[in-house]
Amino acid sequence: MSERRDELGDRLGRLPEWDLSDLFPSRDGPEVAAEIAGLETDAKAFHAEYAGRLAELSGDRLGAAVRAYEALEERLGRLMSYAQLVYAGDMSDGANGKFYQSAQEAATRISSALLFFTLELNRLDEAELERKLEAPALARYRPWLRDLRAFRPYQLADDVEKLLHEKQLSSKNAWVRLFDETMAGLRFPLDGEELTNAEILNRMSDHDGAVRERAAKSFGTVLRENARLFALITNTLAKDKAIEDEWRGFARPVSARNLANVVEDEVVDALVDAVVEAYPQLSHRYYAVKAAWMGKDRLPYWDRNAPLPGDDDRTIPWAEAEATVLGAYAHFSPELAGVGRSFFERPWIDAPVRPGKASGAFAHPTVPSAHPYLLLNYQGRVRDVMTLAHELGHGVHQVLAGGQGHLMSATPLTLAETASVFGEMLTFQALLRATEDPAKRRIMLAGKVEDMLNTVVRQIAFHRFETRVHDARRHGELLPEDLGEIWMETQTEALGPAFDLDESYRVFWAYIPHFLHVPFYVYAYAFGDCLVNSLYAVYQEAEEGFAEKYLEMLRAGGSKRHRELLAPFGLDASDPAFWRKGLGVVEGMIDELERLEG
Repeated sequence: MSERRDELGDRLGRLPEWDLSDLFPSRDGPEVAAEIAGLETDAKAFHAEYAGRLAELSGDRLGAAVRAYEALEERLGRLMSYAQLVYAGDMSDGANGKFYQSAQEAATRISSALLFFTLELNRLDEAELERKLEAPALARYRPWLRDLRAFRPYQLADDVEKLLHEKQLSSKNAWVRLFDETMAGLRFPLDGEELTNAEILNRMSDHDGAVRERAAKSFGTVLRENARLFALITNTLAKDKAIEDEWRGFARPVSARNLANVVEDEVVDALVDAVVEAYPQLSHRYYAVKAAWMGKDRLPYWDRNAPLPGDDDRTIPWAEAEATVLGAYAHFSPELAGVGRSFFERPWIDAPVRPGKASGAFAHPTVPSAHPYLLLNYQGRVRDVMTLAHELGHGVHQVLAGGQGHLMSATPLTLAETASVFGEMLTFQALLRATEDPAKRRIMLAGKVEDMLNTVVRQIAFHRFETRVHDARRHGELLPEDLGEIWMETQTEALGPAFDLDESYRVFWAYIPHFLHVPFYVYAYAFGDCLVNSLYAVYQEAEEGFAEKYLEMLRAGGSKRHRELLAPFGLDASDPAFWRKGLGVVEGMIDELERLEG
């Protein structure tokens, strides 16, 4: 480990690492093999008991069948959660990759025996199902059945569904694994060090502009050296999706994701249109202000996340980050903070940067009978504290929603980002309240604006890149240069005239994992940020009783749709004015920054 890494480690203090034994004792122990064997036996028994018989079951019997299916799916979810987390901890370990692949293959065999159940449920006549839903045992699962049956028009023949399900191992999943292991194995040379993805991206926010530039050029060089592989992965997965979309009858590449997110195409279109329309008032205006602060006419792209003049860019120890985030949560709701505290008191967080570890950050819900785990790459910046607040919001949401049971605890991606972004907002407001110096408050406000621009403008730019790539791929394979051209056009449109985007930036599309892991995920960040801006405005107007309603919203998990969840707050995401209100919060912060500068 380099001297710089040692110094950073000393400043950060002891960083927590997760213990996955709450899921299984070990990767190679007998418990995993025993659970796989047990699941295979139980899945076959379930198939033998219920396949072809759902229409003849009473409501009570069908409710019991759904409950048995839920139990099997939860056991399967625990197995795959464990395999995914082991793999994410070190993707460079071949044994971890082998274990993950073996678990995926076992899970596919098991779930293939269960696949009939949801397909057969979707073939039930609507009137017949309504009669069965009069039974309380089945009525409990009405929200799950509602969302499941939304896919009825796009469901294929059983044998085709089974083929698509089983071939994921050798198609989509294999290509995603290739991307993940390639990115985890890349090293980026900088000033005599060989840095991981997480480390080189962190240096692109360094206080020293020369370091930022060298880091950006190194990052671009290594990505360019691997661009043909990343383009092949992108093309293959886009074509794979196009084939399935055509078979299912989805009109647009985004439509399948919108259906899974339980949000209408028109609502997403309204969000995207509102953000693009606001580019000049948001990102274009802010980055022109930032360029002036930095004494430049135009910003090189490596200055996008540069610390502002006067920012001490200090390292924030882990203990301080923990106290800051939990304090912010407690100011809003002691109950919320109490759930969050359990993540720190128990080994549920993995924070250090390690070679081979998954980059970025995530909260994995695992299953309701266990608990979520958080993965971070904590390096002591204010943004890392915000990332902690974000992922803890996910984790708390997942714990609270667990009471809905395995089938209804998961929320659509659009709503899943609500608690995480709200956690960031609480933490930012807490930091702002504790800061009296006007210059520091200005820097903090600017930092929050940048985070919001990254969450709203940048993610919608990603969405537009992704949309154009999928549309273009339907007419033939895209060269790395084609992908680079689309990237530069969508980024230039979003960032505005204050930026110089040189050739080394042209390949930065290649490192964004969401494009491959979950196509069309990214707009959910903008959805969540605008939603939270509107929610927080309601909270500021009337704090009394807000926290209780907010916690009830989190406890609902996936049992309610966005209209039902937002109604108690007087909000409606289908109204175009809703998005303008959320974006107006960002614009108001930029107005305040310009006044402070004046």
